[in-house]
Amino acid sequence: MPKRDASIVESDKSEGGIHTVPPEGHVLICDDDAELRRLLASFLRSHGYRVTTVGDGRDVARQMQSAPVDLVILDIMLPGTSGLEICRDLRAGSMIPILMLTAKGDETDRIVGLEMGADDYMSKPFGPRELLARVRAMLRRSRMAGSGATTGAGGVLEFEGWTLDASRRELRNPAGVIIDLSTGEFDLLLAFLEAPQRILTREHLLDISRNRAPNGFDRSIDVQVSRLRRKIDASEDGESLIKTVRGAGYMFVPKVKRA
Repeated sequence: MPKRDASIVESDKSEGGIHTVPPEGHVLICDDDAELRRLLASFLRSHGYRVTTVGDGRDVARQMQSAPVDLVILDIMLPGTSGLEICRDLRAGSMIPILMLTAKGDETDRIVGLEMGADDYMSKPFGPRELLARVRAMLRRSRMAGSGATTGAGGVLEFEGWTLDASRRELRNPAGVIIDLSTGEFDLLLAFLEAPQRILTREHLLDISRNRAPNGFDRSIDVQVSRLRRKIDASEDGESLIKTVRGAGYMFVPKVKRA
């Protein structure tokens, strides 16, 4: 994202303004580019969000302890503690939505960020309205998870001894232990369980799990599937419950029944 994006500047009319309605959510921005922080904060505030900005990763934990935060926008390249380390630390104790900012074309950082538990990423430069759409979608999914709402048909789904309570957004393994899932992982698993033994394309899964238009070169859905596999693949024969169908997408192999 350029330091001076005209489309942001034109919308930059409410910095320091007072909103008479409750904020849409509290967003924490961590980026060492002061001008970018200012522009993003002003743009999000103009759309009703409360925004806190920091320029150093060491300030993230302190800010989150001082006030509840609904979403974190985190640059990967930071002085001192890297964005990837911060993402890992946040995810170890919280399921707060995390949007990573990466250098354009740096696919390795994007994949590592998703492996660390980030929910989404954007490559610089980017448009402010796309960022706003991502923020809204991530907060919407997070609130659905907190309220127990679901985009699927709901109910309890069972497979291979596992149980997914869609209304409570709760996954239990055959031993009855709750397995933590990010909002993206939950949406992905629910999509598989509602269409077992059918091939689902990467584009379809990407649209479901991240609620945005797919990109033919976007490998993030493969990373999400890989993370989900590690959480649910526990069979002794080593066979994955999610089968890769070369050139087509993925298929959930087991039979699924509603309890």
